[in-house]
Amino acid sequence: MLGASVAGTNIQNAIQNAIQNASCVLTGAHLRRPLLSGAMQCPFCRADDTRVIDSRRAEDGETVRRRRRCEQCDNRFTTYERPVLPLLVKKRTGLTEPLDLEKVRRGVERSLAGRPVPEGTVEDIIVAVENAARAASPLVESETIGQIVLDGLKLIDEAAYLRFASVYKDFQGAQDFEREMAALDE
Repeated sequence: MLGASVAGTNIQNAIQNAIQNASCVLTGAHLRRPLLSGAMQCPFCRADDTRVIDSRRAEDGETVRRRRRCEQCDNRFTTYERPVLPLLVKKRTGLTEPLDLEKVRRGVERSLAGRPVPEGTVEDIIVAVENAARAASPLVESETIGQIVLDGLKLIDEAAYLRFASVYKDFQGAQDFEREMAALDE
């Protein structure tokens, strides 16, 4: 009876290995095999056979920290499970849509185009927007996002600030630029 169980396990392992090897060849992913549904892959040997040896709450109970051990290579590693909440923006029109940080990035980059600014400037503004959105989660007003971008650009480059403000505040003429430049001087 024991022999049949061992043989069954060997067959299951052989089938699983064949499926994984075939999918690697089919996808061209020679270095990284696709994950099986629900499996946590070992970061050391890429085996799918890992076991949770300890679970604890972390970060004020919002995160679960799991200590895992790979059954194949016996290495240990830690994983964290956090809720992923969609960040939403409430537009001036009243519509709500998912926050698109790439859209914000494009607007900031257009404002800074051709301007001599330090590397990482755009990323710093995007991180500030994302942090504010997470703090207000799940819904942030579009005015809040626009003001964060304006404040960041005001500190970095006044010309970029005026470019962004002209679109964000919907300037209609030269007097709008003059009013905004006067506000910059205050």
